[in-house]
Parts: sequence; C-alpha cells; structure tokens
Amino acid sequence: MVHVLPELAYAYNSLEPFIDEATMRIHHDKHHQAYVDKFNAAVKATPLEEKSVEELLKDIDDLPESVKSAIKNNGGGHYNHSFFWPLLKKDVPAKGLVVDAIIKKFGSFDVFKKQFSSEALTQFGSGWAWLVLNEKKELELMKTANQDTPISVGKVPLLCIDVWEHAYYLRYQNKRADYIEAFFNIINWGKVNELYLAVMK
Repeated sequence: MVHVLPELAYAYNSLEPFIDEATMRIHHDKHHQAYVDKFNAAVKATPLEEKSVEELLKDIDDLPESVKSAIKNNGGGHYNHSFFWPLLKKDVPAKGLVVDAIIKKFGSFDVFKKQFSSEALTQFGSGWAWLVLNEKKELELMKTANQDTPISVGKVPLLCIDVWEHAYYLRYQNKRADYIEAFFNIINWGKVNELYLAVMK
C-alpha cells in the first residue's frame, strides 16, 4: 500500500490564536509529508509494503535492521502526527468519562494538567508527551523522544502534544511552556473520550 498524508478536518487557521496558520501549514504540509514520503521509500518493494504503519510500529523490534531506523523515525512520525491532528479543536469542554477517569487517577484536573505539562516541558530535545492506557487499562503519563511512539511498547495513546520545535517555534520561539499552556485551549476532549471508550467498552 502507499501511505498518504491525511487531510486536516479543519482549516489551517482554525486553531488561532493558539497555533498560527503558518505553523499549521508548514507542520502538516511539509514536515508530516516528509515523514510519509520517507516511510514509503523505506518499505517500497519489500514485504513490509503491505502492512499498516500501526502493525510495523507494534512489531518494531522484529523488523529487519536495514529498515528498522527508517520505519521507527518516519513511520513513527507519520503515525504520531496522524494521531495528533484529530486531537486539536477549540472550545471543547473537558468532560466525559475520560475526564472523570483523569480526575480519579490524578486527584484533580489541575493536577493532571500540571503533570502532563511537566512531561512535555522536561522532554529533552525533540519528542512528545502522552496520556496513555497501560496494559492494565490504567491511565498513565509518558514521554517519548524523537518519533518514538507508545504503541511500540504496548501502550494505547489517548492524548499527546508534539514538542518538536517545528510545532511551535514560529509563534512561541523558545517558550515551550507558553505553547504547552496554549495547547490546553485546543484539546478535542470529544476525540480523547472516544478513544478512551473504544478501549474500555
């Protein structure tokens, strides 16, 4: 199969003022497209070509050494961004069973926000911060470097923030903390709740 760049379900400027249109265009059209192109090149004309990106990342340790890094980096970049885009939407209240579970796990939503933000802020260099379900279907926080992804270690992602500089540098410059604070204004809690319910049903 040929892997393709997913279209955004919203306009490039729809997350203003929290994420600017120029950043969205470059991030989606240039950075994500580059991951897709390099991922396709890595699996082209191999038996891996017919597998989904999820299948390959879940079995990352079993892949041939000749393509493992390319799939981990570029397949991971494609998967992570494809997961990230639908999580973004303005004016969605934090509610639903997933928010109830967050409050139960962390004690309050504010404590969750503080801990999630800390994971994102303290990720050294490029990477991501995640809210995931572990093998026991319990909520936990984690961070991954570069384009590593929770599905490669048996976790189910529910929410993530991209803390590569290309995700925020045009507007926030080196102020990652300001970008993380702004991110909480554009979380599509409806989508997060949908992902949670799909696992917990």
